[in-house]
Amino acid sequence: MASGQQLAEENFHRFETWVASKTDDDLRSMCVRGVLSRSDIAAECGFSKSALSQNPRIKERLRALEQALRERGVLPSLAPVTEGDGGEVPLRQPGGQAGARDAERLKRLEQENASLRAELAEVKGALSRFAVLQEILSETGRLPR
Repeated sequence: MASGQQLAEENFHRFETWVASKTDDDLRSMCVRGVLSRSDIAAECGFSKSALSQNPRIKERLRALEQALRERGVLPSLAPVTEGDGGEVPLRQPGGQAGARDAERLKRLEQENASLRAELAEVKGALSRFAVLQEILSETGRLPR
């Protein structure tokens, strides 16, 4: 059984061999959301996807490979991060027909909710009446008239 360091070294050599065997067109076809597909890389190299993020040598080499591919125009450039952005994705504001549909649906759901609350109050009242009958029946053994 190989130790963790030996496996890490073996995985790094597999990765290096994989990188050497790929052309720009091969790598371009593996592009997903502006980066190389980690799942495809792991499957073709024959190790788990976690090796790409946990092995520091593979992680650094993959980052350098993607940067070199961006400089050569194989991968698209990364979007610049602005100071005020904070990394948060802005929420989409519904407008037009979608907004009207959402407003109508909300109104219908609120009406249904109100009717269900009223029905629940009625059922709770009936339950309390039957709870009193159950108590009398258990104490006396017969139903009141």
